[in-house]
Amino acid sequence: MRSLLAIAAKQRWKLFQMDVKSAFLNGDLEDKVYMKPPPRLNHPPNKACRLRRALYGLKQSSRAWYAKFSAIVSDFGFTLSQQDTTLFIHKTTRGMVLLLLYVDDMIITGDDIAGVEDLKQSLSQKFEMKDLGVLSYFPGLEVNSSDDGYLLSQVKYDFNFISKAELNDSKSVSTPLEPNVKLTPMDDSLLSNHTHYRQLVGSLVYFTTTRPDIEYVVHIVNQFMAALCSTHYAAVLHIIHYVKGTLFHGLHFSTH
Repeated sequence: MRSLLAIAAKQRWKLFQMDVKSAFLNGDLEDKVYMKPPPRLNHPPNKACRLRRALYGLKQSSRAWYAKFSAIVSDFGFTLSQQDTTLFIHKTTRGMVLLLLYVDDMIITGDDIAGVEDLKQSLSQKFEMKDLGVLSYFPGLEVNSSDDGYLLSQVKYDFNFISKAELNDSKSVSTPLEPNVKLTPMDDSLLSNHTHYRQLVGSLVYFTTTRPDIEYVVHIVNQFMAALCSTHYAAVLHIIHYVKGTLFHGLHFSTH
């Protein structure tokens, strides 16, 4: 997604978003899958139902949906990117249209505006689609556009994370790690409860999508999942205090 935003910003392309309703139900099953009939359904005893389409919860559903979608956009003239299996590209006589798929959400951009509209209409004829207009929010990520490019951030996610960490009233700090701090295994006595630490670090890892300024320190604290000490936990809290003071930071993709 970051690469696509960088290209769109440089080329001054608009970004659009669409959503597929009940995407997994569109997938065709290649394997034979049987299920017990739902309660109260008039069905012969000792009989099972064979599924013709994928259902949510089946291990095959995601793959079946991707195969279905790929085949359809291929019929539209799109080819799969060699660098990213979720990026589809269509070169037209008027320019180019790019489509990025994330489960049931998609970003559409390019310099062929007529081609973008044709794609929207074609998708709506094949699936139950929802046109979300200009891209502003993509699962967990916020996109703000301006004359000088796009800003990718996670402000809403950050707010929720800090609330769950119960650090709303804490003070912010100016650096992601204390100066001259070197974390090593067995810095202090081991802590027995690793669950909370792992949850916090997992969220911080997700933040690095738009926050390269914390990527290095998050990589450091991520190394101590199995042997957690109080100094490691304190370092994680310090990172969160830094995030709290820099909530509106993100990645800016410039037009220049």
